[in-house]
Amino acid sequence: MSAAVPVSPPDVLVLQHTLEDPPGYLATWLDAVGARWDVFCAEAGQAYPDSVAGYRALAVLGGEWSANDERASLRHAEALIREADAVGIPVLGHCLGAQLMARALGGRVERLPRPEIGWLPIRHDGSAAAREWLGEEPAPVVYQWHYDGVVALPPGSAVLAASDACAVQAFALGPHLGMQFHIEITPLKIESWLASPGEVYPGAIGAHPQTVQAPAAMRAATAAHQAASYRLADRIYGAWRRRWRAA
Repeated sequence: MSAAVPVSPPDVLVLQHTLEDPPGYLATWLDAVGARWDVFCAEAGQAYPDSVAGYRALAVLGGEWSANDERASLRHAEALIREADAVGIPVLGHCLGAQLMARALGGRVERLPRPEIGWLPIRHDGSAAAREWLGEEPAPVVYQWHYDGVVALPPGSAVLAASDACAVQAFALGPHLGMQFHIEITPLKIESWLASPGEVYPGAIGAHPQTVQAPAAMRAATAAHQAASYRLADRIYGAWRRRWRAA
């Protein structure tokens, strides 16, 4: 009888809040680099782990909920973010995930005057940290779908990128990065969201034509910008991986 082959523990914990916001390109990238990872979806009834102990990195996804909603799973995610920060595990926040990171570590999230939905440019500040995380392109076009945003940063944070409608598009704190945009986006996710966009989106198209794209314009922009988004995701995820806690 052959001896059992030991199984290495997962490298990455992924927190998924809602059914409609799965890991997307993050899953593709994790598999491509040979990472072992766990994902737990709160809306599917999967309780998040009690601790990040044993993991090397934490990724927190987006979702249609507000970071300020009184949901036990959101407070649980914030507790895991605080624990990760305390023990040096790098956190990568996507949209709602970035907002939860800000809240967990001492910042504030509020409804913004203008939503951003679709493919829109951000501006990074040209700093060494911004170039390391976001590359050399000063105004990359990224995918957005948010109504809230970070309006007060956690102590010690630095804004790396902004847009006209959102002053905090990306922020860094130690080994962590929070992104208001959806770098994990794929065409499949976009089509899923357009199929069920929520009650606010139709009115937002007319109310905010500069920052909210109609479906046809969004699909055309996806064809134009998705490949560059994948390249930026590779860079961001690679920078995050370099910070993973040693195995």
